[in-house]
Amino acid sequence: MSFGQFVIGPPGAGKTTYCDGMSQFLTAAGREVAVINLDPANDHCPYTVAADINDLIRLEEVMAELELGPNGGLIYCMEYLEKNLDWLKEKLDGLKGKYLLFDLPGQVELYTNHECIRNIGQQLEKWHYRLTCVHLVDSHHCADPSKFVAVLLVTLSTMMKLEMPHVNVLSKIDLVEAHGELDFGLEFYTSCLDMEHLANHIADDPKMPPAFGRLNMALCGLMNDFDYVQFCALNINDKVTLKSVLNVVDKANGYCFGQLEGESMAALMGTAASNRSWRYNEAAELQDMYMNPDALEEFEASQE
Repeated sequence: MSFGQFVIGPPGAGKTTYCDGMSQFLTAAGREVAVINLDPANDHCPYTVAADINDLIRLEEVMAELELGPNGGLIYCMEYLEKNLDWLKEKLDGLKGKYLLFDLPGQVELYTNHECIRNIGQQLEKWHYRLTCVHLVDSHHCADPSKFVAVLLVTLSTMMKLEMPHVNVLSKIDLVEAHGELDFGLEFYTSCLDMEHLANHIADDPKMPPAFGRLNMALCGLMNDFDYVQFCALNINDKVTLKSVLNVVDKANGYCFGQLEGESMAALMGTAASNRSWRYNEAAELQDMYMNPDALEEFEASQE
């Protein structure tokens, strides 16, 4: 039995940076980690690549030969991988016993409309890989209520489509207000408990046409009815938030019930944070750190 993470999300969400940071964190904690690049558009990886889809098929060659654009080329590459999973199996057979991080493409349609990523994940499960899908979303979308509604819909659609254990992450939480102040506290965006309140807030905007207000109300009502979407918050440079996300991921794929790092993780985190796990009502603490300029300056100074 092998464990790992399927790291997905839209372009710019920080998937490759997450794989790099998480692999370093896990290595320091004592896990043997291997990162597999399954993004054909990613040809400059900051981490050590254990297996690279570019050895199987290259996006540039597909686009040139078949006269496809970037999106069509990516779909072709992932369909080609699905039909040649024996290549992936051979690579993974040489990584037995390692914790796996799969860096996947950023094309959203692959997770919301297409079947190939789901089929690849299901085949890996048949090969006894216990995986958690880690869905990264750039936290700056929280500053725009309409964009956040769109984020919720994409996230829910992805969860329903992939049919895998799923952990949603607001990445770059240290930059959450880089594009404007949030209308609500950070906990509102991580817990996603009262989305109709968000819809009412959007409807109160005088620039919003009434029809769009009703549409947002219907969409937010849908989110409340499903009540599936919540987020962890992550600053890739803050090991406490990294450990918090990892705790949720480990519970989702069952790793926490088997192999444990024990003393090495405690030494890495320190006694104050070694047993801390993410709870969605802890957002107020992160809000004080990342939405308060003075507190943020103190945090950055402590990391130097």
